[in-house]
Amino acid sequence: MSDDGEIWTIGHWTCPVPTFLEPLDQARIDLLVDVRAQPGSRRNPQFGSAEMARWLSDAGIGYLHLPALGGRRGRQSVDPTINAGWQNASFKNYADYTLTDEYQRGLAELITLARSHRVAIMCGEPVPWRCHRQLIANSLVAQGWTVWHLISGSAPREHRLGQWGATPVVDERRRVTYPADADGA
Repeated sequence: MSDDGEIWTIGHWTCPVPTFLEPLDQARIDLLVDVRAQPGSRRNPQFGSAEMARWLSDAGIGYLHLPALGGRRGRQSVDPTINAGWQNASFKNYADYTLTDEYQRGLAELITLARSHRVAIMCGEPVPWRCHRQLIANSLVAQGWTVWHLISGSAPREHRLGQWGATPVVDERRRVTYPADADGA
């Protein structure tokens, strides 16, 4: 069970399995939720979903791929100004996607899992500021969760809403948007 509404994030990049498992073990993670659009890696086959499920199980950690939170989203049917604060098209597209029912259902599923497990979400990027995990983390913080980023070679880093990228605005439903004028410009 998670302590005090905490969720962790981690990126696998090219690290060997023992190096990847070390911070998960230190954080006492018992469920890894894969938020990659495609749960595989040609360059690092140890991070393919079937292979991961096996070695994570051997380490006492469950595995779940949650496609509703997967990255690499195309343009969405939303007002283009809502998330115009993002200069990077990939982050803007994902920010637009966070406003969809599919994303909200995925986020709700993640939160449900985190109420009964110590959960880490995982993608391929080693650092969260270059990954859609930062937008998921913003959504979670807006919902009242504490998010910790597990980054190789450093202590866990607590996520602060909007610490990277576009300036967020949280609405009355606790959904996050990134309008171009959010920073007062």
